[in-house]
Amino acid sequence: METSTGNSLSPFEQWMKQQGIPVATGHAVDVRTLALGPWPRLGGKGAFADLIGLEGVTSMFVAEIPPGGSLQPERHLYEEIIYIVEGSGATVVWVEGGSKRTFEWQKGSLFALPLNSWHQLFNGSGNEPVRLMSLNTAPMILDLLRDEHFVFQNPHHFRDRYSDEPDYFVPSQKRFEGASGDWSWETNFVSSVYNANLFPFERKVPGGDYVALEMADNALVAHITTFPVGRYHKAHYHFGGAVILILSGKGYSLMWPKDLGPRPFSEGKGDRVVRIPFYDGVAFSPPDGWFHQHFNTGREPARQLAFRYGGRHFEPRWILQN
Repeated sequence: METSTGNSLSPFEQWMKQQGIPVATGHAVDVRTLALGPWPRLGGKGAFADLIGLEGVTSMFVAEIPPGGSLQPERHLYEEIIYIVEGSGATVVWVEGGSKRTFEWQKGSLFALPLNSWHQLFNGSGNEPVRLMSLNTAPMILDLLRDEHFVFQNPHHFRDRYSDEPDYFVPSQKRFEGASGDWSWETNFVSSVYNANLFPFERKVPGGDYVALEMADNALVAHITTFPVGRYHKAHYHFGGAVILILSGKGYSLMWPKDLGPRPFSEGKGDRVVRIPFYDGVAFSPPDGWFHQHFNTGREPARQLAFRYGGRHFEPRWILQN
């Protein structure tokens, strides 16, 4: 995807190309089956999912840790949330002069790494690879700073983000109800998104449940939503860069530009509507200002994990104005 006139690539796109791993494009990918290639910098296998809706605001990649192996230790100046697609293992986190903190994870775990902290991920199995998905803010940081060494080798310790707390990755009990009835959970680690405690939220979908996840004092956050069999999620639109990952259920999602109006089919514009079949492992990203609507046609409740900007505490101004 070109971001300027001619054939020039943005600094992030140049960096992404230099990694030498596969780059999947389009509106959606299956994170369970996405083809990966050797990724020397990370020390495992990987592939970027450069979805149309990311729009240079966020980046998404899928990586694999070999059986009994580990990824290279790294730190970086961009925010990152990691979801474990398959497997189990552990992560070690530390800052210069601090203690090494280790926490274990499994399939369905979700965690946010403290900004610019050293971290290394280990596969806890000697038989099966670990597959993980990362959603991060690397494009904006690399595009603005244009210095890979500064982004990945900066010694600054963001003490307001992480102060070597021993319980940093212990699931917290900090839950708050918002003015519109939506609940937020402040936690840096979710053991299983499949079993996370949700709250009724009729405004999104009748009979549905929801919780927002405020993680690592980030502007990049997440939320989990469920909705019953035979129901649909209300159509809505927002800024680009968000990713929706299907955890369970079967059905489809529709996406269309908002200039088609809220009822494109009745207006004879259905040929411009994008239809995405959804099932466990499908991830897609609605472009900026595109309506998207989800329909559960399966035999079990649908559950989604969404990544986006705009938390309770740290919401950028450009989001508030969208």
